[in-house]
Amino acid sequence: MNQNCVKKYLIPAGICVLMIVVIIYYYFFSALIVGSATRYVYVDGDDNIDSVYAKLQIAGQSHALTGFRTLTRHSSYAEHIRPGRYALEPGQGAFVVFRHLKNGMQAPVNLTIPSVRTLDRLAAEVSKRLMMDSTDLLRVLRQPQICARYGVDTATVISLFIPNTYDVYWNISPENLLERMQRESRRFWNVDRTAKARELRLSPVQVMTLASIVDEETANEAEKPMVAGMYYNRLMLRNAEYPNGMPLQADPTIKFAWKRFDLRRIYNKLLHIDSPYNTYRNAGLPPGPIRIPSVSGIDAVLGLVHHDYLYMCAKEDFSGTHNFARTYREHLANAAKYSKALNERGIQ
Repeated sequence: MNQNCVKKYLIPAGICVLMIVVIIYYYFFSALIVGSATRYVYVDGDDNIDSVYAKLQIAGQSHALTGFRTLTRHSSYAEHIRPGRYALEPGQGAFVVFRHLKNGMQAPVNLTIPSVRTLDRLAAEVSKRLMMDSTDLLRVLRQPQICARYGVDTATVISLFIPNTYDVYWNISPENLLERMQRESRRFWNVDRTAKARELRLSPVQVMTLASIVDEETANEAEKPMVAGMYYNRLMLRNAEYPNGMPLQADPTIKFAWKRFDLRRIYNKLLHIDSPYNTYRNAGLPPGPIRIPSVSGIDAVLGLVHHDYLYMCAKEDFSGTHNFARTYREHLANAAKYSKALNERGIQ
């Protein structure tokens, strides 16, 4: 075969190969999404292949979506759709996106655990970032048998949640979320923090319970160790008058018992509620934290100031700080000043 014949066949063949390569690249490897920003597609448990197509169509280019459909027709993906949150990166083609969705290669969610007061509020806030329904998470948090698996009960399960930000998968189950929170809690309670708690003769849950009260009492970070020291003195006091320890008499626990977190003043009529969280009637700590305590609140308890104050009252200047007292007589004088300031401002 002469050189002219070779050229006669090779050139058309080369053109055909090039066209095939261009077509393959165009449909399977050219960018699926428009723009330079990462987009996310959320595939939930109710999705079928048509709804996945619809979700991709919002962000995708038609020719790349055609390539995606071609890949799904020649695979088992339609019968094995994996829920999750998937990143659509700029430049990714249909083949890469298909491989990620088919293999469940999710992009994690940044889940921030908020410092909330109640389990239902926690479930509501967490579910905003995850696929799980808030009622499903709340059901798990309120089941004694499930809580027992993680060494807690329904009153202390909230202590598993350390208010930080974590990378989790969007479709994580409530039980797997609890397992993750337990691992993070163990990591948080390192050798140093555990040793400090032991020196105070408190368990980690007791530290968090006390920290939740301190957080409710003051937002002033510098004052938290002082407030923690005052409550610790009450907790550990043993004398003829208080053989079982002095009641904490913490107003935030009364708000929690009534579930009335907007109260500005705690009147005597509110102190008679029959609740284990009523620290006016019951000595010692309440059954569990009255909110998810802040990290600063936990560390304030672990590094509490050792002093001899037994009483405190909010300052009459409404600075958010407190007047501390050693005797009840001093405390009554401080309380009178604060009550007068409340009355002058018409605060009920």
